[in-house]
Amino acid sequence: MKTEEFVKAFYSEKQNFLKEYLSEKSETEVRQLIESLNLTDQQTEIMKKVLDSSFTDIFYTILLGLDGSASIGGIQEMYDLKDENGNQLSGEIEGYAYEYFQENK
Repeated sequence: MKTEEFVKAFYSEKQNFLKEYLSEKSETEVRQLIESLNLTDQQTEIMKKVLDSSFTDIFYTILLGLDGSASIGGIQEMYDLKDENGNQLSGEIEGYAYEYFQENK
C-alpha cells in the first residue's frame, strides 16, 4: 500500500460514516439519536455539516498524529508505519491528509 492509498482509505471511512449516520435506512445508534431530535430540513443540513466537520477534524488529527505533525493525547512523536508488505507509510501522510481532508471541503 502506498501512503496516498492509506490516507484515501481514511477519507473513505469518513465519508462512509457520514453517509451511514445520515441515511434514513441506517439502524445505527447515532442515526436513531439524530432521528429522535425530529429535525427540520434546515436543521438536518446543519447536523450534516457538524458531523462532517467533526469527522474531518478527528481523522485529519489522527493522520497528522501518526505522521508526527500533531499530538495524540498530548504526545507528539513520529510513528514508523508500514503495511504488511513492509512498505513505509509515514513521512508523506501530512501532505496527502491536507489534500483529502482540507482541500476536498
